[in-house]
Amino acid sequence: MEGCREAIKRIAYEFMEMKAKEGVVYVEVRYSPHLLANSKVEPIPWNQAEGDVTPDEVVALVDQGLQEGERDFGVKVRSILCCMRHQPSWSPEVVELCKKYQQQTVVAIDLAGDETIQGSSLFPGHVQAYEEAVKSGVHRTVHAGEVGSAEVVREAVDTLKTERLGHGYHTLEDEALYNRLRQENMHFEVCPWSSYLTGAWKPGTEHAVVRFKNDQANYSLNTDDPLIFKSTLDTDYQMTKQDMGFTEEEFKRLNINAAKSSFLPEDEKNELLELLYEAYGMTSLASAGQHA
Repeated sequence: MEGCREAIKRIAYEFMEMKAKEGVVYVEVRYSPHLLANSKVEPIPWNQAEGDVTPDEVVALVDQGLQEGERDFGVKVRSILCCMRHQPSWSPEVVELCKKYQQQTVVAIDLAGDETIQGSSLFPGHVQAYEEAVKSGVHRTVHAGEVGSAEVVREAVDTLKTERLGHGYHTLEDEALYNRLRQENMHFEVCPWSSYLTGAWKPGTEHAVVRFKNDQANYSLNTDDPLIFKSTLDTDYQMTKQDMGFTEEEFKRLNINAAKSSFLPEDEKNELLELLYEAYGMTSLASAGQHA
């Protein structure tokens, strides 16, 4: 797929078809444009020969596929561009692509990859990209605390100024940090199924999401690399329902949290919330006289 224009656009389009089949009404999908490019990227990933598909064109192609899928399948979509922890030299371009394509589907920047790379959250390329994101009004999320320590979470929050945490399980190693983030209403993007397959969660111990549920924290359930882990959103729902005692009411609550913590503009976020409130038979924002 890397470096193939047709494949890049097609997989974005087929992703939308997959989300429609899962019953999703709004999705934020993330990827690294550099990992799909074979030109103007150093080093060229996956030992590819040099070609002519740049990271910029990757974003344009993904946007086309997503927007055509949005039109054909009736699922609203926005995208998040990933920096990679092991390649801080890519990050300045990532934030510039976020800015360039803000009027298309792109809503945020992410930092993904190997958390165990010592000090990777503080690599200058990543820090500068996130500083530019703050200045430019680009939303921010960071993979932190999946396998990394609570200190990696702290760096994501205090240095990179993240608005959401990808996974965040090891935040629980530091009760003071966890309590602070709960008070600040930090959103945790939780992926139970992948945490089982990757060993980020050890069976026989309580999954962090159970603590999040019991504390009524701000979190959501998400798929993680669904093609690699052969999963759908229902996989994570069934796992938490059957193995962790999650209820229909908790699923409603966490989906409301997901909508409130989405990176949509406020008017579109309110439209999404109204859609969910109506589907769930709950009091709407308008009738409650509230503003999200």
